[in-house]
Amino acid sequence: MSATVPSVPSAGSPLGRRLALRADLYGLVGLVGSGLLLIAIGAGWVDGVLATLALALLLVIIVALVGIAVLGGPEARRVLAPYGLLKPGTLWLALFYLAPLWTLLRISLSAKESRFSVDYQFSWEFSNYVDAFRDFGAQFTRAFVYAGVATLLTIAIGYPLAYVIAFRGGRFKTVLLGLVVVPFFTSYLIRTIAWSSILADSGIVVGTLERLRLVGLLESLNIMDNGRLLNTPAAVIGAGMCVALASQIAAGVAVILNRAKPLAGRDYLVVGLPVMLGTLVSTVPTPFFASLPPAAAMIVSNGLVLGIIMVLALEHGWKRLS
Repeated sequence: MSATVPSVPSAGSPLGRRLALRADLYGLVGLVGSGLLLIAIGAGWVDGVLATLALALLLVIIVALVGIAVLGGPEARRVLAPYGLLKPGTLWLALFYLAPLWTLLRISLSAKESRFSVDYQFSWEFSNYVDAFRDFGAQFTRAFVYAGVATLLTIAIGYPLAYVIAFRGGRFKTVLLGLVVVPFFTSYLIRTIAWSSILADSGIVVGTLERLRLVGLLESLNIMDNGRLLNTPAAVIGAGMCVALASQIAAGVAVILNRAKPLAGRDYLVVGLPVMLGTLVSTVPTPFFASLPPAAAMIVSNGLVLGIIMVLALEHGWKRLS
């Protein structure tokens, strides 16, 4: 007499169908819930036994989502796949970005005995913000003005250039896009040093402007100051544009070329995951990269390069799976 083996609900069973129908909701709730649990632990909302329970609940959520993916069949796995891919990066940001951000917000609303004291007493001190804007109002205003001007100039330059590359690039379209992103294969520090040398008082740019007798015109426009380009508002705005312009052009080209094509789920994954990976790389402590071999550190420490590699891998992998 053979023993009866308990059956596992299949995707065609009523339970499997119900799980597949609600898989999107389960994935969203699991992603948000696990993120909130990590924020609670990292920000110190819970500690001791409660922190242990929060970690246990986090593991229960992950196991439950895996169970739903198994019992719900191919449809549930298709719906839950984006949430599963996003979960590692989301949890990393929750623990190492949102939790510290909450801590900073709490400190900003706290009072302390003296300026150099490290002991804070949370007391809803909104007057801290009033004092900050009163004492450093000019610096705040300048920062927002510079950021706004850099944003407008990035849009004014980026989208027309993206249009030209998309419709007039022809066979050189890939080369032009490559020239846009090639500078970002080096670190931000190296690019800053390079621009400092190019725009130095004795550099090629200032020398050329002097020979063309354009220094007086640029000074009247507040672009140069006493014959200098460095340490001026224009230099700060240019640095902001240097950071955002390449991504603006690439995004513009993508929007223009795909304007008639609706976005599919794979588009969110192929674009979203590399962006998330690049963001995560920026949060990794520098000593970690120093412990890697130099050749690997050059790639792993650069979020843009790592993102491009991931885009190529996802595109290739998706085509193979399709």
